[in-house]
Amino acid sequence: MFPNTLTEKAKVLISHCEAAGLMLASAESCTGGLISGLLTSVPGSSSVVERGFVTYSNEAKTEMLGVPAGLIADHGAVSEEVAAAMASGVLAHCPADLAVSVTGVAGPGGGSAEKPVGLVYVAACRRGSSPKVTRNLFSGDREAVRLASVDKALSLLEELVS
Repeated sequence: MFPNTLTEKAKVLISHCEAAGLMLASAESCTGGLISGLLTSVPGSSSVVERGFVTYSNEAKTEMLGVPAGLIADHGAVSEEVAAAMASGVLAHCPADLAVSVTGVAGPGGGSAEKPVGLVYVAACRRGSSPKVTRNLFSGDREAVRLASVDKALSLLEELVS
C-alpha cells in the first residue's frame, strides 16, 4: 500500500517514540489521513499513535483544531500560519506529546501563481514548544505530492524525538 521506504521510516519513528515514551497525533488536510494510515499500518503502533484529525475543509480546521477562521481568511488554508495553528491545535485537543500537520495543494487543480500545485506546508511541534514549519514545493502528480508530504511529516517528527 505504501512504498517500503516510507513504511521503514514509520517503523523507525514508532520505535523511537516508544523508547522515549512519547505519543503522537496528526492533523491532515491534503494528505487526507495518509500519515495516520501509514503509522497505524505498523504493528505495535498503538503504543505511540494517539489519534489523527482529517481536517480537509476550512470549517474542520476551525471546529476540530481551533484554527481561527480569521487566520484562514487572512492567509489562506495553505499557509505557514495555518500549518502552525493546526499543529498547535492538535496538542490543544488531545494528550499527545508530538504533533504534525500538513496543508497544501496536491493537484492536479487548485493551484495558483502564488500557491502552485505541489506547495505544501508541514508543521511539527512538541508539547511546550512552538511549531517548526517547513515550506515545500513537491513535484509530480497528486500521489507523489501527497507521499512526499507524508515523508516530510515523518522527518519532522523524527527530529523532535531525536
